[in-house]
Amino acid sequence: MKKIVIGVVVTAAIVASVAALVMKGGGYKLTDVLNESPTKIGMITTLSGGGSHLGIDVRDGFMLATEMANANLEVIIRDDARKPDIAKSLANELIQKDKVDILTGIIWSNLAMAVVPPTVRGGTFYLSPNAGPSALAGKACHENYFNVAWQNNNLHEAMGHFMKAEGLQKPFILAPNYPAGTDALTGFKSRFGKAEGEIFTKLGQKDYAAEIAQIRASNADSVFFFLPGGMGIAFMKQYASSGIELPVFGPAFSFDEIILGAVGNSAIGVKNTSQWAYDLDNPANEKFVKAFRAKYDRTPTLYASQGYDTANLILSAIKKASPSDKDAFRSALESADFDSVRGSFKFGSNHHPIQNIYVREVVAGNGKKPTNKLVGVAISDLQDAYVSQCAL
Repeated sequence: MKKIVIGVVVTAAIVASVAALVMKGGGYKLTDVLNESPTKIGMITTLSGGGSHLGIDVRDGFMLATEMANANLEVIIRDDARKPDIAKSLANELIQKDKVDILTGIIWSNLAMAVVPPTVRGGTFYLSPNAGPSALAGKACHENYFNVAWQNNNLHEAMGHFMKAEGLQKPFILAPNYPAGTDALTGFKSRFGKAEGEIFTKLGQKDYAAEIAQIRASNADSVFFFLPGGMGIAFMKQYASSGIELPVFGPAFSFDEIILGAVGNSAIGVKNTSQWAYDLDNPANEKFVKAFRAKYDRTPTLYASQGYDTANLILSAIKKASPSDKDAFRSALESADFDSVRGSFKFGSNHHPIQNIYVREVVAGNGKKPTNKLVGVAISDLQDAYVSQCAL
């Protein structure tokens, strides 16, 4: 494994070299205290193939936080290619060979279910910057598992609540058939009630002609969909060209800044729910957005914000205890003593966030490019529905 030691000054040339190494599966150190043993973190995330922009933004947000803190960390980054067997193999290698103290990075819930349970049972901490399957919030919760993003249902149940309050009565809902997709529609219906129509699509599907035909033939008054990454791009483009004029709603996963750049003006007017927005008015968020734009020349997505918060949570805990002192480090994580970019942040007893879920609207931004604008709060201090099933 090739490593590059980076001190206080990080030049553009070094950053470019590091980025190239990361895409090849390389690892590198960020430390200015070379005589101290760094905390070792293994990041398994999706850096190639469909949905890779999710993993890239988690990685970039995470690494930005460590660089801004000049942190004494060794971060070993691996690409799971969105395949559970690869993710599981990488986790075993990072734990057994590289002796990492913490694992993080997984985007997709089916990969999380393959990696997280054996990882935390074996004594390694896992901090999720994204995937939050219901099983890990409930009966399969564990003291060494923390989710720094949300539980999978949260953004969808918030939209169900919002759409019902808006007077909509017959939504057509769809999501891919994998753990996050089933959690999504379960969450939506838990707040809205019965939908006019419901479809589970294939994970990674790109052709939605059949689903759009069913929407057209229905009596629906609106459409709610959760299709992250390239799936959402494909669906939204095909829906826009279909001529159907039903209003569209969804979670931020289907309307992040990267997806909006690909979809274009057809997304303008869509409302979506998120635990974070780049125009949230708090000092930590303003600092993050400014730094991210300066370093990467793009507006961060919610995935970048989650990576950034995950790194800052880890850094806050390391200041209090070493990961080798598991009880003390766990207690430090539970206290969540850091400035989250989303504002108020605390953990429930199952180590999932209790937080506000916001509504954003896609509008024409500077240069007429679509972007998200904060509208308001959908649900305040939302705690997931599975906490009572967790024995912690």
